[in-house]
Amino acid sequence: MERSEIASDDQRPWQSYHTVYTNAKAGMDGVDKEKVQRVVYEMSKGSKYFENEERKEAFIQQKIEHMRARAAKLSDADLSHHQKVADKRFLELEATRELSRIWLHVDMDAFYAAVETLSNPSLKGKPMAVGGMSMISTANYEARKFGVRAAMPGFIARKLCPELILVPTDFKKYTYYSDLTRKVFRNYDPNFMAGSLDEAYLDITEVCKERGITGGKIAEELRSRVYEETGLTCSAGVGPNRLLAKVCSDINKPNGQFVLPNDRIAVMTFISSLPIRKIGGIGKVTESILRGVFGINTCEDMLQKGSFLCALFSHSTADFFLSVGLGLGGTDTPEARFRKSISSERTFSATQDAALLCQKLADIAEMLSAEMQKECLSGRTLTLKLKTASFEVRSRAVTLQKYICSSDDILKYASKLLKAELPISLRLIGLRVSHFNEDKGGNPVDPTQKTLTTFLISGDAARKNVDDQNSLDSDSIDPHFVNERETVLSLDSHETCHYEFGDPFESNHLPDAYDNNCISRKGPWEMEKIHELSSNKTGDMVLSKVYILPVI
Repeated sequence: MERSEIASDDQRPWQSYHTVYTNAKAGMDGVDKEKVQRVVYEMSKGSKYFENEERKEAFIQQKIEHMRARAAKLSDADLSHHQKVADKRFLELEATRELSRIWLHVDMDAFYAAVETLSNPSLKGKPMAVGGMSMISTANYEARKFGVRAAMPGFIARKLCPELILVPTDFKKYTYYSDLTRKVFRNYDPNFMAGSLDEAYLDITEVCKERGITGGKIAEELRSRVYEETGLTCSAGVGPNRLLAKVCSDINKPNGQFVLPNDRIAVMTFISSLPIRKIGGIGKVTESILRGVFGINTCEDMLQKGSFLCALFSHSTADFFLSVGLGLGGTDTPEARFRKSISSERTFSATQDAALLCQKLADIAEMLSAEMQKECLSGRTLTLKLKTASFEVRSRAVTLQKYICSSDDILKYASKLLKAELPISLRLIGLRVSHFNEDKGGNPVDPTQKTLTTFLISGDAARKNVDDQNSLDSDSIDPHFVNERETVLSLDSHETCHYEFGDPFESNHLPDAYDNNCISRKGPWEMEKIHELSSNKTGDMVLSKVYILPVI
């Protein structure tokens, strides 16, 4: 490195401080990114958050160096072989291209902020954000001009925009308006896929055929009807698959739409210069690795580096990357799948006040119970997620001998798990219920029937941990529910959020497409639905405590 570059880094240390807050988001095109980066750096330096970010950055760099070392060992013969593998996969994947379906992705504009403005018209035209000084959920477009955005601490947002108005979250209100939008969606696709409270995927192929109109016209009509029903605006994207439709919905935000024709040449032209970060499933970590190791910046670069991708990643991960380069995505309507779990979590200012933490837990239990009762669900595995003031994530799970759904029952067992951790300073609490009372065929499940896993852990392994029995009555901890990633409807402090109980950094796994286990478990087509949270969660270190008790 040149001396002048070293001097520049010393004078501007924030330039090497990589933070998610400088990433472009709808309404932030003209933001002075260096100013935002400097403010975030200066406001967070020395804090637990700053230490956590540095830890994450160090881990990413370690992964990049490791991958570079592996790439350097590839011989010409290796690359030639893997290029043939890549070429074959290109042809096989290309053969799967489906251009007969029309998909629409609809995304509400600054949803939480828009709902609050609708409720309080005096907020219109003023920079405002939903959340508090510890964390904000979303910001309106006036605030985004200053660099304020979702997942940013409120005190940093206020530094960027002194006039920023902070409004507390009201999830009952957001759920109400979300339900109104879904009534509109069902008129166009009864089997639409809800990505979160504020977005959905619709297969509008049939309605376009029946009415003899284009996808663009349907998008215009749907957006108009949503506004009539709710007073809220939304943006839409229309394309031949879900991956592309989602990318398109972000192009003309807010209150706009973009249509990508169902034509291969149009798709390849569109995807060629598209930054990889625009693709769902490629977040901060994956972007850093692809760019730092292979020099991949655009989707087209995926095709140029196919030999390296096939050589260094798992088959399914490489397929996902190659599919992105070809502009391929899901086109079929997934069959209804048995819900495996339901979750709710909250972020708040770090506190070790036991009474306050118990009240937070009670609020979350009540909201989770309401959602479960709405869907007629009862479960017997309860997982507690905790994030400490130092960003350490802990997971605790208990499997009960009965099914529960009431807030009283959820709180009863969650309180036992929480009290075992006190005293502790926390900044996030989450609850998840799983192991529901219906199997995949919709048949009731007998909670006393032993599974193979139960049988195996009820022997020697169980006896080694019998001393923990008194703390949790006769209920046993099920280790299979401690470190499982799930994708569920968001009721969190982010408009689009996928809860993670058990941090992907445990065992040094990357939390996105780099994680071979993640890809093989979800498959390349499901990856398009993942909104990676590595930017603000992946460095949280996890401690998962598992109690194994004899089954009586």
